[in-house]
Amino acid sequence: MKVSGFTFIRNALKYDYPVEAAIRSILPLCDKVYVAVGQSEDDTLALIRSIDPAKIIIQETEWNNSLREGGRVLALETDKAYAMIPEDTDWCFYIQADEVVHESQYKVIRDAMELWKNDSHVDGLLFSYRHFYGSYDYIGASSSWYKNEIRIIKKRNDIFSYRDAQGFRKHPNQKLNVKAVDAFIHHYGWVKHPEKQQLKQQYFHSLWHDDSWMKKNIPNTHTFDYSNIDNLEKFNGTHPTSIIPWIENVNWSFEHDISKSKLTFKDRLKKTLQRITGKSIGIYANYKLLK
Repeated sequence: MKVSGFTFIRNALKYDYPVEAAIRSILPLCDKVYVAVGQSEDDTLALIRSIDPAKIIIQETEWNNSLREGGRVLALETDKAYAMIPEDTDWCFYIQADEVVHESQYKVIRDAMELWKNDSHVDGLLFSYRHFYGSYDYIGASSSWYKNEIRIIKKRNDIFSYRDAQGFRKHPNQKLNVKAVDAFIHHYGWVKHPEKQQLKQQYFHSLWHDDSWMKKNIPNTHTFDYSNIDNLEKFNGTHPTSIIPWIENVNWSFEHDISKSKLTFKDRLKKTLQRITGKSIGIYANYKLLK
Protein backbone atom coordinates (compact mmCIF):
# COMPACT_ATOMS: atom_id res chain seq x y z
CA MET A 1 0.00 0.00 0.00
CA LYS A 2 1.41 3.36 -1.05
CA VAL A 3 0.36 6.39 0.99
CA SER A 4 1.22 10.00 0.17
CA GLY A 5 0.60 12.97 2.43
CA PHE A 6 -0.15 16.45 1.11
CA THR A 7 -0.71 19.96 2.39
CA PHE A 8 -0.13 23.63 1.58
CA ILE A 9 1.24 26.54 3.62
CA ARG A 10 2.29 30.17 3.44
CA ASN A 11 3.59 32.50 6.17
CA ALA A 12 3.56 29.77 8.82
CA LEU A 13 5.83 31.67 11.20
CA LYS A 14 4.11 35.03 10.79
CA TYR A 15 0.68 33.57 11.60
CA ASP A 16 1.88 30.95 14.08
CA TYR A 17 0.76 27.81 12.26
CA PRO A 18 2.02 24.53 13.80
CA VAL A 19 2.66 23.14 10.32
CA GLU A 20 5.77 21.24 11.42
CA ALA A 21 3.71 19.38 14.04
CA ALA A 22 1.01 18.72 11.42
CA ILE A 23 3.42 17.23 8.89
CA ARG A 24 5.36 15.23 11.47
CA SER A 25 2.11 13.74 12.74
CA ILE A 26 1.37 12.05 9.38
CA LEU A 27 4.94 11.25 8.31
CA PRO A 28 4.98 7.76 9.90
CA LEU A 29 1.92 6.82 7.84
CA CYS A 30 3.23 8.19 4.54
CA ASP A 31 5.88 7.19 2.04
CA LYS A 32 6.26 10.85 1.01
CA VAL A 33 4.59 14.12 1.93
CA TYR A 34 4.00 16.70 -0.82
CA VAL A 35 3.88 20.34 0.25
CA ALA A 36 2.85 23.37 -1.80
CA VAL A 37 4.74 26.27 -0.19
CA GLY A 38 3.46 29.69 -1.17
CA GLN A 39 5.74 32.70 -1.46
CA SER A 40 6.07 33.90 2.14
CA GLU A 41 7.19 36.90 4.13
CA ASP A 42 9.07 34.70 6.60
CA ASP A 43 11.19 31.53 6.66
CA THR A 44 8.36 29.09 5.96
CA LEU A 45 10.20 27.48 3.05
CA ALA A 46 13.31 26.84 5.16
CA LEU A 47 11.14 25.40 7.93
CA ILE A 48 9.47 22.89 5.59
CA ARG A 49 12.83 21.94 4.08
CA SER A 50 14.24 21.19 7.54
CA ILE A 51 11.56 18.72 8.65
CA ASP A 52 12.54 15.56 6.75
CA PRO A 53 14.33 16.17 3.41
CA ALA A 54 14.22 12.47 2.53
CA LYS A 55 10.43 12.24 2.69
CA ILE A 56 9.14 15.74 1.93
CA ILE A 57 8.71 16.97 -1.65
CA ILE A 58 8.24 20.72 -2.06
CA GLN A 59 6.71 22.78 -4.83
CA GLU A 60 7.00 26.54 -4.51
CA THR A 61 3.77 28.28 -5.55
CA GLU A 62 2.36 31.75 -6.01
CA TRP A 63 -1.04 32.49 -4.51
CA ASN A 64 -3.64 34.38 -6.51
CA ASN A 65 -4.30 37.23 -4.10
CA SER A 66 -7.12 38.57 -6.26
CA LEU A 67 -9.34 35.65 -5.23
CA ARG A 68 -11.13 37.07 -2.21
CA GLU A 69 -14.37 35.15 -2.23
CA GLY A 70 -15.13 32.05 -0.20
CA GLY A 71 -11.50 31.15 0.45
CA ARG A 72 -11.21 29.79 -3.09
CA VAL A 73 -7.44 30.32 -3.18
CA LEU A 74 -7.03 27.74 -0.39
CA ALA A 75 -8.71 25.07 -2.52
CA LEU A 76 -6.51 25.92 -5.49
CA GLU A 77 -3.37 25.53 -3.39
CA THR A 78 -4.68 22.22 -2.04
CA ASP A 79 -5.24 21.03 -5.61
CA LYS A 80 -1.65 21.99 -6.50
CA ALA A 81 -0.33 19.78 -3.71
CA TYR A 82 -2.71 16.94 -4.66
CA ALA A 83 -1.53 17.13 -8.28
CA MET A 84 2.06 16.51 -7.15
CA ILE A 85 1.21 13.04 -5.87
CA PRO A 86 2.23 10.10 -8.14
CA GLU A 87 -0.57 8.24 -9.90
CA ASP A 88 0.42 4.89 -8.35
CA THR A 89 -0.52 6.14 -4.87
CA ASP A 90 -3.32 4.22 -3.17
CA TRP A 91 -4.28 6.78 -0.51
CA CYS A 92 -3.61 10.49 -0.08
CA PHE A 93 -3.53 11.83 3.50
CA TYR A 94 -4.49 15.51 3.60
CA ILE A 95 -3.55 17.56 6.63
CA GLN A 96 -4.00 21.28 7.10
CA ALA A 97 -1.35 23.42 8.77
CA ASP A 98 -3.20 23.60 12.10
CA GLU A 99 -4.35 19.97 12.26
CA VAL A 100 -2.47 17.18 14.03
CA VAL A 101 -2.98 13.40 14.23
CA HIS A 102 -2.41 11.49 17.46
CA GLU A 103 0.15 8.70 17.17
CA SER A 104 -2.04 6.40 19.28
CA GLN A 105 -4.41 6.14 16.32
CA TYR A 106 -1.91 5.20 13.62
CA LYS A 107 -2.91 1.53 13.64
CA VAL A 108 -6.61 2.30 13.37
CA ILE A 109 -5.95 4.62 10.44
CA ARG A 110 -3.63 2.22 8.64
CA ASP A 111 -6.04 -0.69 9.17
CA ALA A 112 -8.86 1.36 7.61
CA MET A 113 -6.72 2.20 4.60
CA GLU A 114 -5.84 -1.47 4.13
CA LEU A 115 -9.47 -2.53 4.53
CA TRP A 116 -10.95 -0.15 1.95
CA LYS A 117 -8.01 0.23 -0.44
CA ASN A 118 -9.43 -2.00 -3.17
CA ASP A 119 -13.11 -1.11 -2.70
CA SER A 120 -14.04 1.02 -5.72
CA HIS A 121 -17.15 2.31 -3.93
CA VAL A 122 -15.07 4.05 -1.26
CA ASP A 123 -13.63 7.43 -2.31
CA GLY A 124 -12.26 8.52 1.05
CA LEU A 125 -12.08 8.17 4.82
CA LEU A 126 -13.88 10.38 7.33
CA PHE A 127 -12.35 11.62 10.61
CA SER A 128 -13.91 13.07 13.75
CA TYR A 129 -12.66 16.42 15.05
CA ARG A 130 -11.62 18.06 18.29
CA HIS A 131 -11.50 21.84 17.97
CA PHE A 132 -9.30 23.40 20.64
CA TYR A 133 -10.11 26.95 21.65
CA GLY A 134 -8.25 29.58 23.65
CA SER A 135 -5.76 27.10 25.04
CA TYR A 136 -4.85 23.42 24.81
CA ASP A 137 -7.23 22.70 27.72
CA TYR A 138 -10.59 23.47 26.10
CA ILE A 139 -12.53 22.20 23.10
CA GLY A 140 -15.55 23.65 21.33
CA ALA A 141 -18.82 21.99 22.37
CA SER A 142 -21.51 23.72 20.30
CA SER A 143 -22.98 22.78 16.92
CA SER A 144 -21.12 25.64 15.25
CA TRP A 145 -17.99 23.47 15.08
CA TYR A 146 -17.84 20.93 12.27
CA LYS A 147 -17.79 17.39 13.62
CA ASN A 148 -16.30 15.43 10.73
CA GLU A 149 -14.26 15.93 7.59
CA ILE A 150 -12.61 13.86 4.87
CA ARG A 151 -8.86 13.71 5.34
CA ILE A 152 -7.86 10.61 3.35
CA ILE A 153 -8.83 10.22 -0.31
CA LYS A 154 -8.03 7.97 -3.24
CA LYS A 155 -5.62 9.30 -5.87
CA ARG A 156 -7.97 10.02 -8.77
CA ASN A 157 -8.20 12.68 -11.46
CA ASP A 158 -11.87 13.39 -10.74
CA ILE A 159 -11.41 14.40 -7.08
CA PHE A 160 -10.85 18.07 -6.20
CA SER A 161 -10.67 20.36 -3.21
CA TYR A 162 -14.08 21.88 -2.48
CA ARG A 163 -14.84 25.54 -1.80
CA ASP A 164 -12.39 26.75 0.89
CA ALA A 165 -10.40 23.48 1.06
CA GLN A 166 -12.26 22.14 4.08
CA GLY A 167 -13.33 19.03 2.17
CA PHE A 168 -13.38 17.31 -1.23
CA ARG A 169 -15.76 16.41 -4.03
CA LYS A 170 -15.59 14.58 -7.36
CA HIS A 171 -16.55 15.81 -10.82
CA PRO A 172 -18.96 17.06 -11.89
CA ASN A 173 -19.86 18.17 -8.35
CA GLN A 174 -20.69 15.09 -6.32
CA LYS A 175 -20.07 14.27 -2.68
CA LEU A 176 -17.51 11.56 -1.99
CA ASN A 177 -18.54 8.16 -0.69
CA VAL A 178 -16.67 7.67 2.58
CA LYS A 179 -16.13 5.23 5.41
CA ALA A 180 -15.75 6.54 8.95
CA VAL A 181 -12.46 5.99 10.78
CA ASP A 182 -12.49 5.75 14.57
CA ALA A 183 -9.86 8.50 14.85
CA PHE A 184 -9.68 12.20 15.63
CA ILE A 185 -8.04 15.17 13.99
CA HIS A 186 -6.89 17.67 16.62
CA HIS A 187 -7.56 21.14 15.25
CA TYR A 188 -5.47 23.90 16.85
CA GLY A 189 -6.44 26.85 14.66
CA TRP A 190 -8.05 28.66 17.58
CA VAL A 191 -5.10 28.24 19.95
CA LYS A 192 -2.68 31.13 19.55
CA HIS A 193 -1.45 34.12 21.49
CA PRO A 194 -4.28 36.72 21.29
CA GLU A 195 -2.11 39.03 19.18
CA LYS A 196 -1.25 36.25 16.73
CA GLN A 197 -4.89 35.14 16.63
CA GLN A 198 -6.10 38.63 15.75
CA LEU A 199 -3.44 38.94 13.04
CA LYS A 200 -4.47 35.57 11.64
CA GLN A 201 -8.17 36.50 11.69
CA GLN A 202 -7.50 39.68 9.73
CA TYR A 203 -5.49 37.76 7.17
CA PHE A 204 -7.84 34.78 7.04
CA HIS A 205 -10.97 36.85 6.43
CA SER A 206 -9.20 38.75 3.66
CA LEU A 207 -9.27 35.48 1.69
CA TRP A 208 -13.08 35.46 1.89
CA HIS A 209 -14.16 39.11 1.75
CA ASP A 210 -13.41 42.49 0.18
CA ASP A 211 -12.05 45.53 1.99
CA SER A 212 -15.46 47.04 2.77
CA TRP A 213 -16.62 43.84 4.53
CA MET A 214 -13.34 43.65 6.43
CA LYS A 215 -13.67 47.23 7.64
CA LYS A 216 -17.24 46.64 8.83
CA ASN A 217 -16.81 43.23 10.48
CA ILE A 218 -13.24 42.83 11.75
CA PRO A 219 -12.44 44.85 14.91
CA ASN A 220 -9.54 47.27 14.61
CA THR A 221 -7.65 45.88 17.58
CA HIS A 222 -4.33 44.17 18.25
CA THR A 223 -5.65 41.32 20.37
CA PHE A 224 -8.34 38.70 19.80
CA ASP A 225 -11.15 38.48 22.36
CA TYR A 226 -11.41 34.80 23.31
CA SER A 227 -14.25 35.46 25.77
CA ASN A 228 -16.88 35.65 23.03
CA ILE A 229 -17.51 31.91 22.83
CA ASP A 230 -20.77 30.03 23.28
CA ASN A 231 -19.83 26.72 24.86
CA LEU A 232 -16.61 24.89 25.77
CA GLU A 233 -15.68 21.63 27.46
CA LYS A 234 -12.56 20.76 29.42
CA PHE A 235 -10.18 18.47 27.53
CA ASN A 236 -8.84 15.67 29.71
CA GLY A 237 -7.07 13.57 27.08
CA THR A 238 -3.53 13.64 25.74
CA HIS A 239 -2.13 15.67 22.88
CA PRO A 240 -0.13 14.28 19.95
CA THR A 241 3.61 14.10 20.61
CA SER A 242 4.45 16.42 17.72
CA ILE A 243 2.48 19.34 19.24
CA ILE A 244 4.04 19.04 22.73
CA PRO A 245 6.84 21.60 22.04
CA TRP A 246 4.16 24.16 21.18
CA ILE A 247 2.27 23.43 24.38
CA GLU A 248 5.44 23.77 26.44
CA ASN A 249 6.10 27.21 24.93
CA VAL A 250 2.68 28.73 25.63
CA ASN A 251 3.16 32.39 26.56
CA TRP A 252 -0.38 33.45 27.36
CA SER A 253 -3.16 32.28 29.69
CA PHE A 254 -6.80 31.46 29.03
CA GLU A 255 -9.34 30.29 31.58
CA HIS A 256 -13.00 29.63 30.96
CA ASP A 257 -15.88 28.79 33.28
CA ILE A 258 -17.45 25.83 31.49
CA SER A 259 -20.58 26.10 33.63
CA LYS A 260 -21.47 29.36 31.89
CA SER A 261 -22.94 28.53 28.51
CA LYS A 262 -24.14 30.99 25.87
CA LEU A 263 -25.91 28.37 23.77
CA THR A 264 -29.09 29.43 22.03
CA PHE A 265 -32.32 27.53 22.68
CA LYS A 266 -31.92 25.88 19.25
CA ASP A 267 -28.45 24.62 20.12
CA ARG A 268 -29.57 23.37 23.54
CA LEU A 269 -32.40 21.47 21.85
CA LYS A 270 -29.96 19.94 19.35
CA LYS A 271 -27.67 18.76 22.15
CA THR A 272 -30.60 17.24 24.05
CA LEU A 273 -31.85 15.37 20.99
CA GLN A 274 -28.34 14.17 20.20
CA ARG A 275 -27.92 12.86 23.75
CA ILE A 276 -31.24 11.01 23.53
CA THR A 277 -30.94 9.63 19.98
CA GLY A 278 -27.17 9.39 19.60
CA LYS A 279 -27.47 11.15 16.24
CA SER A 280 -26.25 14.59 15.20
CA ILE A 281 -29.13 16.90 14.37
CA GLY A 282 -28.95 19.46 11.56
CA ILE A 283 -25.25 18.95 10.80
CA TYR A 284 -24.06 19.83 7.29
CA ALA A 285 -22.25 16.90 5.72
CA ASN A 286 -20.12 17.34 2.61
CA TYR A 287 -19.93 13.58 2.05
CA LYS A 288 -22.02 10.39 1.74
CA LEU A 289 -21.33 8.10 4.66
CA LEU A 290 -21.35 4.45 3.65
CA LYS A 291 -22.59 1.97 6.26
